[in-house]
Amino acid sequence: MYAYTFLDDLVLLYPVYALLFAEHGLSPAEISSLFVIWSVTTFALEIPSGLWADLFSRRLLLVCAPLLRAVGFALWTFAPSYPAFAAGFVLWGAGSALRSGTWQALTYEHLKQHRQTGAYPELVGRAHAMGTSAVLLADVLAAPVLATAGYRAVGIASVAACTVTALTALTFPSRRTSQGTAAAVPADGHSEPAPTLRTVAASALAQVRGTPGVARAVALTAVVSGVTALDEYVPLLAQASGAAPAALPLLVGLVSAGAAAGGWLAGRGERWAAPVLTAGALCLVAAACAAAVRVPAGFLLLAVAFGAFYWAVAHTEARLQERVDDSARATVTSVAGFGSEVVAVTVYGGYAAGSAGGAGPAWLFGLAAVPFLCAAYALRRGNARPTAMSEFR
Repeated sequence: MYAYTFLDDLVLLYPVYALLFAEHGLSPAEISSLFVIWSVTTFALEIPSGLWADLFSRRLLLVCAPLLRAVGFALWTFAPSYPAFAAGFVLWGAGSALRSGTWQALTYEHLKQHRQTGAYPELVGRAHAMGTSAVLLADVLAAPVLATAGYRAVGIASVAACTVTALTALTFPSRRTSQGTAAAVPADGHSEPAPTLRTVAASALAQVRGTPGVARAVALTAVVSGVTALDEYVPLLAQASGAAPAALPLLVGLVSAGAAAGGWLAGRGERWAAPVLTAGALCLVAAACAAAVRVPAGFLLLAVAFGAFYWAVAHTEARLQERVDDSARATVTSVAGFGSEVVAVTVYGGYAAGSAGGAGPAWLFGLAAVPFLCAAYALRRGNARPTAMSEFR
């Protein structure tokens, strides 16, 4: 699982693909249109992909997800043009949707089979940390590869990383622990009807609407995960803090390191979820205030804040997995993923509107603490947990 997550993010194109587009003559408007295509594809396929994961082989979907991106990156590398870039983003969006919900469902079911579900938040948190570490490594490697061998080498390396990721997925368990692609056969020998698109969708809806705590867990996961999209604007806050240009990458890297540390610590002290998320929100406000008075040292607090947020992401995902059953696990998880995308787009829109209205990065980062505080309050109210995971470990 760790290798899959690490390799899936070890893509050298990530830090330079916008430069690749500009290199081939795309205007800012055309580049923005590509991002819209990417987002629309992911939105459109987010929930259907969860249904597919509950009906068919989850391992197969996790094999296909990086292969779709590999094809897209190959198009960018060997046939760079606007149509190829657009097709690549469609494939990337489809791959992201196939993975969303599927990976979490397969991981939880495998742990459930071995009666180790208490390890889920730790495993997921560390997987997130591995992904963040891979992105940092890709950032470091992309510059020398681009300088010495050009965009084609960067593209080939990215295709190779996605291909190896798919091969890694072949080692995942394929057997479903309850309902799956084949009809279950109970002890009396009479097979139950195989799940269909309709029955899986009905089960997911019933769980969200009727199972205690599921709707709350979906909402919490969507909010906490979605608002972390704020990290896209960390470079702007670093610039506003008065740091020297040479120090900007270091400050951004510090925040990424904090997020990774939060992932590594996931699974510990989970009964303190509400206080930890509250502390993270307060650190975010303090870091924003430091940036407002041009004190770059406040980024230490920002790193702590994002560590708390990414720790909380693993915690909320675990709460959700505990409350749903295997019949529609991936579908319900994809609903949370869809909600997270909606929240992220709201963050982007809010930041754009605030900036257009004259608000600086410091003000906007400070305001972003509000949804985290609301999530912390909701966590405190729903602090009762269905498993022993509420105990401090």
